[in-house]
Amino acid sequence: MLYEREYLNEISFPLGGIGTGSIGLAGNGRLIDWEIFNRPNKGGANGYTNIVVRVKEKNGKTFVKVLNGDILKDLTGTYKQQMYSGFGFGPDKESMCGLSHFKNCSFLGEFPVAKLTFTDDDFPGAVVLTAFNPLIPGDCDSSSIPAAFFEISYENKTGAEVEFSVSFSLQNPFDVSKNEAGQVGDISFIKLSNAGADQEEIAYGDLCLATDTNNASVQEYWYRGGWCDGISVYWRELLETDRLRERHYEETGVHDICALMVSESLSPQQKGNFRFVISWNIPNNCNYWDEAPEVKGKTWKNYYATVFENSVQSAAYSLHEWERLYSETDEYRSALFSSTLDSAVIDAAASTLSVIKSPTVLRLENGEFYGWEGVHEKAGSCEGTCQHVWNYAYALCFLFPSLERSIHDLEFTYSTSEDGEMQFRLRLPLGAAPHTHIPCVDGQMGAVIKTYREWKISGDDEWLKRHFDKVMKVIDYAWSDKNICQWDKNHDGVLEGRQHHTLDMELFGPSSWLQGFYLAALKAGAEMAEHLGFHDKAAEYRELFENGKQYTKEHLFNGNYFVQEVDLGNKQILEHFGVADTYWNSEAGEMKYQIAGGSEIDQLCGQWHANLCGLGEIFDKAQVKTALKNMYELNFVKSMRSISNMWRNFAVNDDSGAIICAYPKDVYKPVIPVPYCEETMHGFEYQLAGLMISEGMIDEGLEIVRGVRGRYNGANRNPWNEIECGSNYARSMASFALIPIFSGFYFDMPNKTIGFDPLLNQPYFKTIWSLDCGWGVYEKTETITKIIIKGGRLTANKIRLPYIKDIKTVTVDGEKTAFSFENGVLCVAAENVQKEIIIEQEK
Repeated sequence: MLYEREYLNEISFPLGGIGTGSIGLAGNGRLIDWEIFNRPNKGGANGYTNIVVRVKEKNGKTFVKVLNGDILKDLTGTYKQQMYSGFGFGPDKESMCGLSHFKNCSFLGEFPVAKLTFTDDDFPGAVVLTAFNPLIPGDCDSSSIPAAFFEISYENKTGAEVEFSVSFSLQNPFDVSKNEAGQVGDISFIKLSNAGADQEEIAYGDLCLATDTNNASVQEYWYRGGWCDGISVYWRELLETDRLRERHYEETGVHDICALMVSESLSPQQKGNFRFVISWNIPNNCNYWDEAPEVKGKTWKNYYATVFENSVQSAAYSLHEWERLYSETDEYRSALFSSTLDSAVIDAAASTLSVIKSPTVLRLENGEFYGWEGVHEKAGSCEGTCQHVWNYAYALCFLFPSLERSIHDLEFTYSTSEDGEMQFRLRLPLGAAPHTHIPCVDGQMGAVIKTYREWKISGDDEWLKRHFDKVMKVIDYAWSDKNICQWDKNHDGVLEGRQHHTLDMELFGPSSWLQGFYLAALKAGAEMAEHLGFHDKAAEYRELFENGKQYTKEHLFNGNYFVQEVDLGNKQILEHFGVADTYWNSEAGEMKYQIAGGSEIDQLCGQWHANLCGLGEIFDKAQVKTALKNMYELNFVKSMRSISNMWRNFAVNDDSGAIICAYPKDVYKPVIPVPYCEETMHGFEYQLAGLMISEGMIDEGLEIVRGVRGRYNGANRNPWNEIECGSNYARSMASFALIPIFSGFYFDMPNKTIGFDPLLNQPYFKTIWSLDCGWGVYEKTETITKIIIKGGRLTANKIRLPYIKDIKTVTVDGEKTAFSFENGVLCVAAENVQKEIIIEQEK
C-alpha cells in the first residue's frame, strides 16, 4: 500500500524482531514509539535520534535535509503535562521539524518492508529509505534479531560529480549515559550503555548504532551544553565541515547523543547506498504487572540476550548477514504481495502480522513464545498468551510452527492440572503457581483444536504423544466431577453449566458458539486418539460429537441463525453456581450478559476452525448456509451511524463493520445483553468473513474485510496497529487465515499430504503456502500447476488437487517422475522436494 499526504499521519511501522520489542517508523520517516525496554511505550520518543542527508556539489553548494517529511498533526503540541513543552509549545523541537526537511514523502508499506521516498524542489534528486527487520518463514532466530535495519539510497542525476553523505544520530536513552566508538572488521559502531546499572540489573541496557564501513565519520558525543547547544553545533558541522568532529568525554552524561556519518563521491547517474543498524540489548526482563509477592519483580533473560552477548554483537551480525536476511525477507514479501488475492486480503494478512514484531510478544529464555492480548500505552494488556484470544491468530502456526507449538508446550506443562482444568492465562515467570480463575470453555477446547492443527502442520507424532494424556484430560474435564462449572455434567455432548468465554463473562445455556468449540475439539480428539491407538476414547468422543451435533441442529437453530438456549428468568441456575449477585438483573427479573435469541458473530466459529484444519462439518451444512446469509444482513453494518454502541468505539461515523451481536426487531433483546454487543472487533470480523468466503459467500466476506481495513488507512488509524483491548491486538491475526481459505489449502503432514483447491475460478491464481517443513508459492493456470519451495523443503508425497481431471506429466526438481493420480489425489515417489513440483494437466 502506498501512503501519501494526510494518509501518513497515523503510521507507526514496527521495526524489531519476534519477542525483542520494536521501534516505530512514522509515516514521515521519524523514529517513534521506542518500545525496546521490555514493555510498551506508545508515544515514547528518543530525543534527537534522526537521519540527515547531504549533497555537496563541486562548486561548494551544499544541500542538507533531515530525512523526514512534514509533520501534519498536533501542530499546537501534545499533552505532556511538562513545563515549557507539550501543548501550547508546538511540536517537539527534538523531532527536528523546524530544520530543513523534505516537502514530499511517500510511504510504501508492505510488511515487513517499508520504503519511503523523499523529494523536494530545493534538493537535487530523490532519497529512498528502506527499513525492515527480517521476517523469514520457519527461521525463528533470524526473525528475532533485536535490531532495526535501514538502507538510504540516492542516485546522482545532477550531471556532475557530487558527494553524498548520510549522518545518523542516536540518543542514549539512559539517565547515566556512556558512549563508546569502535570497529569490528569493516564495521564502524558506537555503543551506548547505561553506566548507572550493573549488567544483571533490570535497569541495564545497551544500544548500538553501526554502519558497514570502516571509514565512517564517528562522533561519540554531540557537543554537551544547555538549551539547544548540541543541535546547533551539530547542524553547523553538517553545513560547514566534511567530517563530523571527533568528540570524547571521560565523565558520564545524561542522554548523550552520538552520530555516524558516511560519504561517497558519486559520478553522474551513479547510485549510492548506505546501510545502518540500530540494535539493542535490554537483557533482563521481569514481572512488573502482577502484585502478588511470589512473582512481583521476578526476572528472566530475554531469548535474544542468550543469542547475542550485547548490541554490538547483534549489530555486527545484522550487517554481515544483511544480504541473506534482506533477500530472504524480501522473497517472502514479494511472494505475498504478488499473489492474485484481493488487495484487501493481502493488506489484512500482511499488516496484522506486525503484531508478532510488536511489544505484544516476548520470547522467553529458552525461546518459547509468549504473548499479551495487546498492549496499553505503558504496560501489556491482559497477560498470559490468553487461550481464547490467541485462538483466532492463524499467522504464527503457519509461518513459525515451532513457536506455536511452544505455546502448547507451556500451557500443558504449566497451566494444566492433573484433573484436566486449564488456566487460560500463563503466569510468569515459568513455574509460578498458576492463576485460580475458572477455566474458559472456548479457550480450553480451542487448545485441543490447536493441538490437532499443530500436529497436522508438523506431522510430529512424537510431539503429539508427549502431550496427548493431557489432551484427553482436557477434553474429559467437560464432564468430570472435578469441573465446578459442570460444562457437560450429564456427558451427552451438549455444553450447559457455567461457561466462561472470550467476551469476559459466562453463558448459562447451550449456544452454537461454545458448542461449536466443543464439537470441533471432540472431533479432533477422536482423530488424534484413533491415530495413537486409543480406540475406546476415539469411539467415546465420536459418539459425543454426533449427539452434540444433532442437538445443535434440532435445538439451537431458529430457522434463520443459531441462538443460545436459555431461560433468562431462571435465577436458580445462577444461585446454583453462586453468581446471582453478578448475573441477576433484579429490576428486570432476568439474567444479564446472555445472547438468548441474538445473532452472535461467533455462532459458527467452530466451523471456521474446522474448515481451516480439515475437520469437516461441525454443524448441519444447510443451516450454516442459511445462518451466514442472515448474519450478513443482521451483523454487518454499512454505516455505524445507524448503531447505538455503549461499548468501545473501534468503528465510528460512516465506518462499516460487523457487530458482536444483533437482535432483529421481532426478537427480544435482554435488558443487559452479552458484553460488547454493539462493538466491532477485528478478529471476530475476519473470522466471520473467512467463514463466509469458505462457504461460497465471497463478495460478502470481502466486503467485511475491506470494511475493517478501511478503518486503518493511515489518515484515521495506523495500518499496522489494529486495536481491541489496547494496541497491536493478537486476535486480528485471524486475517492470515484468509490465505489458506482462498487457496483451499489442505494439510495433513502425519499422512504426508497437502492439497489446494482455489475458491476463485481465475485463469491464473497464485498465493503463498507455509508448513513446518517449508514454505513457498502455489501457482495455477488452466494447464499447469506449480508448487514452488522458497524455504525449507516439502516432505509430502501426496497432493490433493480436486480441480484436475487428468495429468499428463509431473516434474520434481527439474526431472520428470513417475506418479499415480486417482480421485483427485496425486502420488509421487519423491518425499523431499527441494525446489518445485510442476504438474502438467491434460487439456
